[in-house]
Amino acid sequence: MKRIILSMAIVFGTCAFAQEKKSDTAKTKNIEGVTITKQVFKKQSDRFVYDVAASPAAKGNTTFDLLKQTPLLSSTDDKTLKIAGKNNALIYINGRKSNMDSESLAQFLKNTPAENIQKIEVITVPGSEYQVESSDGIINIVLKKKMSDGLNGNMRMSNTTNKYNGSQASFSANYRKDKLGVSASLSGGENIEAQTYTLRNGTAKTSNESTGDIDDPNKNIGGYLNIDYQLNDKSNLALSWNTWANKSYNSTVDLFNTIKKTDTEYTWSKNREDARSYNNSVNLNYELKTDSLGSKLNVNAAYLNYRRFQFTDNQTFASDINRNVGARTTQVLQDLPQIINNFSGMVDYNQKFKNDLTVSVGGNYNKTKTDNDSKNITYSFDPLASPDSRPNHFIYDENIYGMYLTVEKKISDKLSGKIGARYEITNSLGTSDNAPTEALKRIERNYNNLLPYLSLNYAINDKNNISYSFSSRMRRPSFWELNPVRNILTEDNYTQNDPFVKASSTYNQELTYMYRNSYFLILNHSYIQDVITQVPLQGYPVSPDGKIGDNPALRYIRTNFGNKQEMSAMVGIQKSFFKQYWTTNFNIGVQHNINNGSLDTDPTTGDRFKNDKGPNGNFITYTNKTNSTSLLIQTNNTIRLDKKKTWFFGVNYFFVDKQQIELGSLKNLMSLDLSLKKMWNDWTFAVNVNDVLNTNIVKIEDFQENGNYNYIHQNRYNRSLIVSLTYNFGNQKVKKVRDIEGASDAIKSRTR
Repeated sequence: MKRIILSMAIVFGTCAFAQEKKSDTAKTKNIEGVTITKQVFKKQSDRFVYDVAASPAAKGNTTFDLLKQTPLLSSTDDKTLKIAGKNNALIYINGRKSNMDSESLAQFLKNTPAENIQKIEVITVPGSEYQVESSDGIINIVLKKKMSDGLNGNMRMSNTTNKYNGSQASFSANYRKDKLGVSASLSGGENIEAQTYTLRNGTAKTSNESTGDIDDPNKNIGGYLNIDYQLNDKSNLALSWNTWANKSYNSTVDLFNTIKKTDTEYTWSKNREDARSYNNSVNLNYELKTDSLGSKLNVNAAYLNYRRFQFTDNQTFASDINRNVGARTTQVLQDLPQIINNFSGMVDYNQKFKNDLTVSVGGNYNKTKTDNDSKNITYSFDPLASPDSRPNHFIYDENIYGMYLTVEKKISDKLSGKIGARYEITNSLGTSDNAPTEALKRIERNYNNLLPYLSLNYAINDKNNISYSFSSRMRRPSFWELNPVRNILTEDNYTQNDPFVKASSTYNQELTYMYRNSYFLILNHSYIQDVITQVPLQGYPVSPDGKIGDNPALRYIRTNFGNKQEMSAMVGIQKSFFKQYWTTNFNIGVQHNINNGSLDTDPTTGDRFKNDKGPNGNFITYTNKTNSTSLLIQTNNTIRLDKKKTWFFGVNYFFVDKQQIELGSLKNLMSLDLSLKKMWNDWTFAVNVNDVLNTNIVKIEDFQENGNYNYIHQNRYNRSLIVSLTYNFGNQKVKKVRDIEGASDAIKSRTR
């Protein structure tokens, strides 16, 4: 059920994590007062760096809240993060990508205090050394680490109220003794994700409207354990383990359906789901410093295990205009498990030379097996028919071999650059034991890709900086997108994945200008070939043998859909005024989307769609060749209310203008968030009110020239009140954790 809702919702990116605390001595407090005045936002050769170690924005916040207040970052659905001008934001923690699926990661970050963050790095165009896809950017969160022996940590409790009530709690600790450093965290909570839906679609002669509520209760628990041991002055060994578990039993979908053909029919769709998922990943890292210049060897080995078990009971009942529940007409029972196992290895070597030259070379190997043993049993009660059982054991094996070479050179005091390339070999095989066609029983995909990268950085003087970056990337489909199962919403509406979907290619360019490390201009262009997205096909389905369905249907098909261009121009500021009483980051810009795609056939079943069941009906092609230009505004403000720096008031706002996406025209979104925070010794008390004006509601509308239309209205109850209490304990002397990139980094984003 979550996959149904998430796939029809509009998402703009991904999430993150952290923790830390301040000392309670007067001397250290004075030092913190000076630290706040230092440069907190600056441009380095390939990234923006936001230093939040001493910022009051981190105190009492969750990591997710802090990321939403970071320059260039935003969230429109309170689930995912987006970098300005990018499709998605991948989360790295101390140089390692989290291997949690996106749902678990969002909950994890919302339960994790932000006090432990040293700085946030926003990498808008990642270099060849990063295993990223499409136009993805990277958010790298660098955590604090203890410098002196001892223990520190924090505890956080919070309560969230929107349509329902939810609670969260977390505990984290940081310990150091001589050469051994250990950090650990445990967090969890429970909540009910509520949504109200209106789905309306049809042709010139038919229509189908579904309205109702979706309630998804969740219980979560998870955490991490990081152990770092210094073998000697030149080498370190580190072991990290991340775990997360989710239980979502008795999720409900209750939708009232009005179907208009020659007459009008009324039905109820009542769906019930029990689901649970487990995500465990372990990474072993060895680092060897080979000289005094900073050259080093990194070796990683990792294992990822993701398991999701999902059972759904989808029932349709006859009804009338008064919405009475009548006799049951159909029932579909689905068992949709998914198990992912990934073994990964990665070797990197960075050689630094005395003439400011760095050569990096590395390789990686990923072996992934996805096992989906789904079962689908359909019962028909009107008229009574024998059960239709359709098991489908779909197995997907994938091997990825990658290697890269980058050369980074400081050409002069003002000019520096980096050039590199990745070469990737992908071998994949999907097999199904009960596919409707022979072509679906064995799906083989093999391709090789050379992916170049270039960046130049020119410091005009100490106040002005300009940089340019180019990269090419692939976007492989997520593992769940390849499993050809139906996620049923109503009897005639469902989502359908496509095992034939192929990887898309993306070409990114970015030009950045920065003034005084406070003001910036970013110009971005992305061209995507074979876009992987969700496309609505609707009308009377016609099977390859010519059989026409009785009712008009709507299928959200996950497949390749033409090409797309995205262009954006963004200006912004990150600065403090009035002796740090007011700190603001403000972005404003425009984004221009050019869509060019069409689809007339369900790639999995071969079905086509007619606008009329009769002999004169015409086949329908869904097209999206519409351009749009939209305005984007984001501002985050922290106002200090007292001289002692104990009271803070926050005002955050974003606005996304109407824009054309693959599903149609997305109406404007905006949200006003307010917060009040009080810090007293080691305690922080905070109250947040999100979406005060209740304006962050998704509305998508699409009208086709052939008379088809599609409308989605989704209220996710983003207006909420959050009350939290955070306690920091222990000695807070910290230093930066060494960056460790995990071997299974390339896999995480595809489990979402």
